[in-house]
Amino acid sequence: MPKRVKYRKLQKGRMKGKPVRGCSVAFGEYGLQATECGWMTARQIESARIAITRHVRRGGKVWIRIFPHKSLTKKPAETRMGKGKGSPEEWVAVVKPGTVLYEMEGVPKDVAREAFRLASHKLSVSTRFLSREMLYED
Repeated sequence: MPKRVKYRKLQKGRMKGKPVRGCSVAFGEYGLQATECGWMTARQIESARIAITRHVRRGGKVWIRIFPHKSLTKKPAETRMGKGKGSPEEWVAVVKPGTVLYEMEGVPKDVAREAFRLASHKLSVSTRFLSREMLYED
């Protein structure tokens, strides 16, 4: 959750197009890239981070490249229509296809690949494994 936001309740918006930035491995050696668009909740982001750090055990450094800036609102169950918008319930990050979600360095390639595979099971979008070598080959 952000420390403070300009507006408490945001509109839904559209998830079309490709990301402008954050599409390549910038900090680490390996990355986990989204291949479809979607909303990732703060809980999903954190559970994937825990899966990665548990698998690499002390070794390596992990970067989280996304942050949940957007608030999602919900109205209480069995409430009639009208009476305004519901209160903010959770925070999500808007993910577009091509966005790098996590990065890692300081571990062998097979360990990084397995850690990202475990993390991808926690996420609501499909992903693929990236490495810096792949970027230079293109």
